[in-house]
Amino acid sequence: MTYRLFEGKEHASTYQKYRFTPPEELKNIILQYLDEKKGRPHGLAVDLGCGTGQNSRLLAPHFREVVGVDISECQLEEARAVAGPSNITYRKGTAEELSFPDCSVDLLTAASAAHWFDQSRFLAEAARVLKPRGCVALLGFSDPSTSLRYQGCGDRLDRLFQEVKQTLLPYTSTRVTLTEGKLEELYSAIPFPDKERQAPHKPTRTYATANGSTQNKHGEATALIERVPVTSSISVRNLVGFIESFSMFQGYKKKDPTAAGELLLNTEKRFLEEMGVESPDTEVEQQLEYFCVLASKPG
Repeated sequence: MTYRLFEGKEHASTYQKYRFTPPEELKNIILQYLDEKKGRPHGLAVDLGCGTGQNSRLLAPHFREVVGVDISECQLEEARAVAGPSNITYRKGTAEELSFPDCSVDLLTAASAAHWFDQSRFLAEAARVLKPRGCVALLGFSDPSTSLRYQGCGDRLDRLFQEVKQTLLPYTSTRVTLTEGKLEELYSAIPFPDKERQAPHKPTRTYATANGSTQNKHGEATALIERVPVTSSISVRNLVGFIESFSMFQGYKKKDPTAAGELLLNTEKRFLEEMGVESPDTEVEQQLEYFCVLASKPG
């Protein structure tokens, strides 16, 4: 089925204001993989579940054309309202029914969106529209690994953030939990032999082989790659806005708008109290651990 959770105008506006652009580090990993597997030039990139276009705009300088696809017209309106490169267009559509000819796409990507896709239908479409040696790149970040730092109170800020997540847990779709497993189920289902997961790896889960490659616990070839931690500064105001953009917060808000509004106000207040500051524009250091599923269609 297609999940429709981000379509409201207010939610789309919140998404545009507070959602993060994927980091340059991850973009470079994806482009290097595409260079190695398919080579240049890079023609068409299709950004699935593009939302308000953050990932689409990040990719645009590296492709002749980028098309952002999303089911929400409100999200697309927000994306089109942002100044960006002229080689980006946005279309309403889904990852399961792509309006692109066979073997026409160099890169299919999705940023914090692939967990919403119908797995088998999406993979069938990916196999159809990708050029030979074209690539899939499905990226996201691991929410449980999020950490916050401000002077000596980082641990307390982390606890506050996790308390909010616990409050929202009853409104959390099972699809969201797929990101906590770094899309492992989707990775396993990709039919292309050439694939790898760029994610945090524990030594006990990855095994060296005689030729120097690695295998996971199932004996499948994979890459032994370090996690992709990204540290940035974010204001308390924007951190609370980020929470507001969560699908589970929107579910909570739909059920009890008053309680949801109070949760945001109290969360901001508690952050500021722990930090010993008054301005919500005060910045904290935030570290996110990103991951990426990469695959290349056979040539």
